[in-house]
Amino acid sequence: MLVNAAAMTQVDRCEREPERAERVNRWGAQAMADLCHRLGLRLVHLSTDYVFDGEGDRPYREEDDVAPRSVYGRTKLAGERAVLAAHPSALVVRTSWLYGRGRNFVAAILAQAERGAEGRPPIRVVGDQRGRPTYAADLAVGLIELVERGRTGLYHLANDGEATWWEVARAALDRVGRADLPIQRIQTSQLDLAAPRPRYSVLDCGKAARAGVRLRPWREALEAYLVSEDRPASAGPGVRSSQEVRHG
Repeated sequence: MLVNAAAMTQVDRCEREPERAERVNRWGAQAMADLCHRLGLRLVHLSTDYVFDGEGDRPYREEDDVAPRSVYGRTKLAGERAVLAAHPSALVVRTSWLYGRGRNFVAAILAQAERGAEGRPPIRVVGDQRGRPTYAADLAVGLIELVERGRTGLYHLANDGEATWWEVARAALDRVGRADLPIQRIQTSQLDLAAPRPRYSVLDCGKAARAGVRLRPWREALEAYLVSEDRPASAGPGVRSSQEVRHG
């Protein structure tokens, strides 16, 4: 089995370099699917909530109309379609707002908090985008479970619940003992971003749940990340999970 998590994911850079985004996200995905189909290998391909325009008001299901507004979203959608055309028994999984080992939103927020000092501008985080934050380690377990159940085709998979980026940042800082640190809630329009962001890109993961695969609530997953080996150094060594607090 092969899991294709390779992608050009810097959404603003994709706007500036659309040809490169197309090569990686569309043609690279197709090449992987062609190879796996030829060799008789199972293929799991990861995609994104950015295939939707974000103008909805309920969680997006797999069969809902897609209307990506960015180069990143369009090339990832093209990649999905190319994979399923070249390898009809592939498993394509859309997920959202990933964080885990290495560079990610939560790590960036904690690093800003660590660098914060008197006189510095407050941390600014958008509060008008809503999605499903997802811990990469949880996603990996869910992918394995879908494969073990023999699932193919298109699925949505993300941690349970929904949040804004501001809520994720607030939860992370509170969990590492920085409840005193204020976060300024801003609008996406206040940022100079090359690529449009979906306002609402919550994924409906009911299809995966009916297959017996459901990821835990995002707050529990965030807590697990902050006490795991994946956590950024700025999370500190002394954070204890609520389970440890209750039973330790």
